[in-house]
Amino acid sequence: MPRRNRPDRGRPGADRTGAAAGWAHAESGTDGDWLVRSVPGSQATKVYRCPGCDHEIQPGVPHVVAWPADELGSVSDRRHWHRACWQARTRRGPTRKRF
Repeated sequence: MPRRNRPDRGRPGADRTGAAAGWAHAESGTDGDWLVRSVPGSQATKVYRCPGCDHEIQPGVPHVVAWPADELGSVSDRRHWHRACWQARTRRGPTRKRF
């Protein structure tokens, strides 16, 4: 199995390097500043739950990953969203969580 190259997670500001490297871009909204990365369907290999609609994002479905752009945001704050849910996040109310 090939080795995965992972960023140094102990380095302060390690999450901001994505914007500097060009694979993530910064977005500002009424809900704050975010770093956002698009995930093409060919690279989506796991199932995630979208916080916008509370539905699963199946493998092979293109989506976005977003995390806070401030220094308090970390890798554990990343969330995978359907693209439409991410774009509508400020127009929607909270969703009912499934258990």
